[in-house]
Amino acid sequence: MNSVSASVSLDALIVGAGFGGAYQLKRLREEGYNVKLIETADTWGGVWYWNRYPGARVDSTTPHYEFSDPKLWTEWRWAQRFPGSQELRDYFQFVAKKWDLNRDAIFNTSATAATWHEASGTWHVQTNGDQSFVARYLLLNTGISAKRYVPDWPGIDTFSGTFIHPSYWPAEEPNLEGKNVAVIGTGATGVQLAQALSQKAKNFYLFQRTPNTAIPMKQVNYSGDEQALPKNAYHDLFAARSASFSGLSFNFLPKGTFEDTPEQRKQVYEELWAQGDFRFWVGTYYDMLSNEEANKEAYNFWKSKVRRRINDPRLQEILAPEIQPHSFGCKRISLENGYFEIFNQPNVTLVDMKSTPIVEVTESGIKTTGGEVKLDYIVCATGYDAVTGGLKNIDIRGVDGQKLTEKWAKGTKTYLGMSVSGFPNMFFTYGPQAPTAFCNGPTCAELQGEWIVKLMKEMTSSDKSKIEALPDVEQQRQWYMGDNIPGKPREPLIYLGGVPNYYKAISDVAADGYRGFERR
Repeated sequence: MNSVSASVSLDALIVGAGFGGAYQLKRLREEGYNVKLIETADTWGGVWYWNRYPGARVDSTTPHYEFSDPKLWTEWRWAQRFPGSQELRDYFQFVAKKWDLNRDAIFNTSATAATWHEASGTWHVQTNGDQSFVARYLLLNTGISAKRYVPDWPGIDTFSGTFIHPSYWPAEEPNLEGKNVAVIGTGATGVQLAQALSQKAKNFYLFQRTPNTAIPMKQVNYSGDEQALPKNAYHDLFAARSASFSGLSFNFLPKGTFEDTPEQRKQVYEELWAQGDFRFWVGTYYDMLSNEEANKEAYNFWKSKVRRRINDPRLQEILAPEIQPHSFGCKRISLENGYFEIFNQPNVTLVDMKSTPIVEVTESGIKTTGGEVKLDYIVCATGYDAVTGGLKNIDIRGVDGQKLTEKWAKGTKTYLGMSVSGFPNMFFTYGPQAPTAFCNGPTCAELQGEWIVKLMKEMTSSDKSKIEALPDVEQQRQWYMGDNIPGKPREPLIYLGGVPNYYKAISDVAADGYRGFERR
């Protein structure tokens, strides 16, 4: 790895070594820009560097979840339809080698502060080491899950066992045989952990606040040269990603829920269910996410499927309530492999935090309003200060020293989900008010990354050095609300219009001379 001295001058500094950062480094170098990438971890992978907990895997199928560069996919072979975290880390190493990325990447280095200097039209970036950078453009790829969140329960420091956030899972796998283990949280991470740890622990406890409306993953293991698709179909698949609501290659059906008879509708639901993946969510009737009755119809089918997999009627009601708890699919759907069956195991206990909330963590376990659970391990799968947390983790100061954290204190405002007024020459991917959690990661990385690259090229060719979003174009676009974090405003953090509408919007802005930006 090349060492970099202090105060290095660059055309662009990229922060983050996941899909977004890797793609931008490749493309900007191809266009002749002087660019470096810094990353907190010691290698590539982004969120997949940190997510090493048991059962961790992506919930997008291959080949959707990879770059579209033929130099990569003509050689790479996946072992599974939904790769695990180790295989994804292996893929990033393959990408770094094929694209020769390491020579311009600086690992074990975090951006701690970034300040805009108006006189020079540059960003001055400080790191946690002795390196600093002066860059014309600051490109942030901190992602959706860069800042971990652990609720401030009393007594956490007194727990005599192991208390851990899953993104800090030990490199040496702990021996859970004969141990009492709890997972707090039932998001995608909680579901994956529950499936894995319930098979190892003596007694396993899952603490649930909100039921997870997970749908079947339908995992497939490949052998030899077998893959999800023949290689001659890849070009069409990648071309179709920008035309799909979710950045995958399939879309909603061209008909509404009640255009079919009940019998026809059940057949459609059954076929989608059998395919696994997200098809029952974003490959179903086009009105499922917009029509209340259509949404309820989908939920009722889901409920009937799930309840018959759970033996205990009390658990059926907690895990798949008779009365729909929220709009189906408007909380991000998770994929599962035998999740609901674990509750039929004698060693598994579901703790409903709505009826018995956590009071405190004690020396020996967790105390709820219903009593105390004795534990050896507590895995806190309570997620992240999602979407904005990674950006706010850096002390970013724009025009006149305004802090990004102060600008967003009462509400997050962006333009196109990639820029902020008052912060010139700063762009971010997979962030607030873009499709983000509703978009396949590599799709967003390429769509947004290419837009940023073309903007920089246009700025260079027109001999302009500063571009800034105008204050009146910042929009509060319609995870979502961000209110799992105490004190964080309840607001829309994800653009819900889908990838095609988003892609059209940013393309139209570029075609119209970057409407909504001031350039000079």
